[in-house]
Amino acid sequence: MKKLLTIGMAASLFFTSCEDMFEPAIENILSIEETYNRPLYAQGLLLNAYTRVPTNSFNDVATDDAVTNDRASNYQKIATGQWTAMNNPTEQWRNSKSAIQYINNFLSIVDEVAWAKDENIATLFNDRQKGEAYGLRALFMFHLLQAHAGKSASGEVLGVPIVLTHETLDSEHNHPRNTFEECMQQIYNDLAKAEELLPLDFEDISNSSQIPAKYQSLGLNHEDYNRVFGVDFRLRLSKRIAQAIKVKAALLAASPAFAAGNTTTWEDVAHYAATVIEQKGGVAGIDPNGGVFYQAASVNAMTGGANTAEILWRTDRGSTVTSDLEAEHFPPTLFGRGRINPTQNLVDAFPMANGYPITDEANSGYNVNAPYDGRDPRLKNYIQVNGTTAGVNNTAINTAANSPTNDGLNKVETSTRTGYYLRKLLRQEVNLNPSSVSGQYHVTPRLRMTEIYLAYAEAANEAWGPTGTGGHAFSAYDIIKAIRTRAGVGTSNNDAYLEQIKNDKDQMRELIRNERRLELCFEGFRFWDLRRWNADLTETAKGVNIQNNQYTEINVENRVFSDHMHYGPIPYSEILKYNNLVQNNGW
Repeated sequence: MKKLLTIGMAASLFFTSCEDMFEPAIENILSIEETYNRPLYAQGLLLNAYTRVPTNSFNDVATDDAVTNDRASNYQKIATGQWTAMNNPTEQWRNSKSAIQYINNFLSIVDEVAWAKDENIATLFNDRQKGEAYGLRALFMFHLLQAHAGKSASGEVLGVPIVLTHETLDSEHNHPRNTFEECMQQIYNDLAKAEELLPLDFEDISNSSQIPAKYQSLGLNHEDYNRVFGVDFRLRLSKRIAQAIKVKAALLAASPAFAAGNTTTWEDVAHYAATVIEQKGGVAGIDPNGGVFYQAASVNAMTGGANTAEILWRTDRGSTVTSDLEAEHFPPTLFGRGRINPTQNLVDAFPMANGYPITDEANSGYNVNAPYDGRDPRLKNYIQVNGTTAGVNNTAINTAANSPTNDGLNKVETSTRTGYYLRKLLRQEVNLNPSSVSGQYHVTPRLRMTEIYLAYAEAANEAWGPTGTGGHAFSAYDIIKAIRTRAGVGTSNNDAYLEQIKNDKDQMRELIRNERRLELCFEGFRFWDLRRWNADLTETAKGVNIQNNQYTEINVENRVFSDHMHYGPIPYSEILKYNNLVQNNGW
């Protein structure tokens, strides 16, 4: 009996194994058709793209604004001569092309998905998510152009391959690069679709009369509308955000590095930016706390997905408080690693509080023996200079070469290499003491109004001069005046320096670029700004050696860039795989 049982069990196992061999068990992999009745799965394709939107990577350490004490930093490596088509931390080819692939997949199925049982509400969901997809596709195309557009050996300004369909293993992947102009027109087309489908902002309405005209015939009530376009979706891409993306892309296109390769003009940029600014109340709508958006007053106001007047789009601030950013960038005495070290170059770019550059000996009042006194308030808001306090306990930070603490110049591997530490973006209320660690909420902006104000100022100055308006209610001069006033610059003398140069287009250009450098420092802009301006990439990063109250400028790190590096490379691996791809000249 026992023998028969053993044989029976063995036979059972044999036939079961045969059955599994010929008919494998069902795997937990859904076909694309399954998403038609599972909207959450379909939406996952779109949400994947959201997770890929680039945020600040501190590429400032590859510019004249900062160095890092992290010797393994890829940005430090490319700044010092190791930037190649195989070693490129600025690359967006894989990330942004992957995002576009997910978006194209989503757009290929969106009309088939049962978004809601009620067909009219399903229409709203379909429209909204299509709009988001088109807006995101435009954004990722912008990031591809910023990182990879450039000139061929013949001098033609090329973009990237435009792919608008979902690609499979059987698709033809060997695409040639489209021209920069074709890529820009694709961005504009996608953004136009996004603007048509999306609300200006995701906010609740209180009655049915506020439902947009295009949906009035559907017989919806305001609760139906809020279900799709209400406050629950505040962190999604909206019409206002699409309009701001248009400004970013157009500013790149009109800049000297790309202007010869497309039809976008400075006037276009100014008009696009003016639209966003006017919807925010014009110059009067500037957020008085916009320059310190990362501090408690602003961050604590951004609950439930709401934004301040400064923030157009951001990541979720999270459900828990954190201290990672401070752990990376606080000085050593505050238990931080001091990674980002602002340069003397950047410190010197901050004017005096009276608005004059420190190089204006006759008017500025700059004192070389007290270099941080009487300066633009943004200096000490954004940069930890010698002698100031920091952290929850207002610890004195001594960055002198003979400092008794590890905050001093080059004391230990986590010390500053320049005589300065980062202050911007950090919450000083964070405590990193191992015995009582406490964090704070943070927000990571994707788009700020200050970026749009500065884009308008730059474009309007180029199109119509410092005080020209192009039919709008404000000029480049008006914008710069408002930004400097907000910062506390020139408030005691009616900003005499600005008044002095307001009729000189070249001097105003220099000032606007400098204001952009200061306002947007450490947010990942200068690396790309220097390139789109065709500016010098090789200015040596400098610091200060402080001993016995003497301030001596020092060279800290050379910048090794060739002229062709105003444009980034196409990844070498892609050039090897696809013979239709043309590399940018010099790479």
